[in-house]
Amino acid sequence: MQMAFGFLGADIVRWRGRVAALRAGVAPWPARRPVAQLIKSMISGRTRDAVSQAAFDRLTAKFGSAARLAEAPPAMVERLIGDVTFAQDKARYVVSALRRLQREPAGFRLDSLADRPLDEALAWLERLDGVGRKVSASTLNASTLALPVMIVDTHVLRVLRRLGAVPDHADYRATSEAVTAALPAWTGPDFLDLHIVMKRLGQLYCHHEAPHCAACPLRADCPTAR
Repeated sequence: MQMAFGFLGADIVRWRGRVAALRAGVAPWPARRPVAQLIKSMISGRTRDAVSQAAFDRLTAKFGSAARLAEAPPAMVERLIGDVTFAQDKARYVVSALRRLQREPAGFRLDSLADRPLDEALAWLERLDGVGRKVSASTLNASTLALPVMIVDTHVLRVLRRLGAVPDHADYRATSEAVTAALPAWTGPDFLDLHIVMKRLGQLYCHHEAPHCAACPLRADCPTAR
């Protein structure tokens, strides 16, 4: 893991405390098995949560298992997830990734990833088509594995860049590694909670365009606040 950029673990702890109120109204995170979380994460990129959740629910209702989804024609999967962004690519990647898992000795049972060093588990998942650091981290952290790794999506990355915690050129991988390395004592649920509240901050205040800085709970710490 890389070391943190422009922040220390104490900064993150302080920021988490200041945005704690944003947890209000957030539904409890569903306890998905790792392969289910993998699928959900793969179709969620750059798509509103409600849209990706509905698409995932349609896949679950239609196929019922990862094994059946792996056998589906990508065009059928695309029709079911058609309202997510880049649906054609995501459908192709999901089917390809699941077919590769199907050939592994453990098949779709990914629980053994918890026995590997974190870097190795992330890299193992990232061999799959369409799986980058956001998806691999989500599979390990937001599933029943609950491993201690930070999930960084577009909202979280934007917030941390504007806070000056990471450089403007920092990507998902570098930012995830930096935050994870800065908090070696944190548990998986700690990192998931940080992801949730930072994502909410990005959705409610730190918009891509016209951020609502005046009401942002991190305004005092943000060098880019207007």
